[in-house]
Amino acid sequence: AGFYTKTGVGTVVAEGKETKTFNDETYVLETAIVADLSIVKAWKADTSGNLVFRKTARNFNPPAATCGRICVAEVEEIVPVGSLDPDHIHVPGIYVHRLIQGQHEKRIEQRTTRAAA
Repeated sequence: AGFYTKTGVGTVVAEGKETKTFNDETYVLETAIVADLSIVKAWKADTSGNLVFRKTARNFNPPAATCGRICVAEVEEIVPVGSLDPDHIHVPGIYVHRLIQGQHEKRIEQRTTRAAA
């Protein structure tokens, strides 16, 4: 995977890289950086590897899960296939190669600072 950009044309950055001309403009091919391993933490997964994230984990975990050659997902709960609502799946199982059910200690789930009025 990669993309063509005008940035770097005619500089040291472009040396040895493929160039193409589109509409009389020269572009340099920048190839994607691919990680060997991506590790993500999800809230739930089914046994096929479909992942559901919670709260701010939805920000960067989905792209991180898809960028590695191998993706390992640590999850709080593994459920049977068909248990997850398809509209709530954030990463399809095709990107996940290994599932690990973590042993998570939840020290504070809800803190009450004063009695309800």
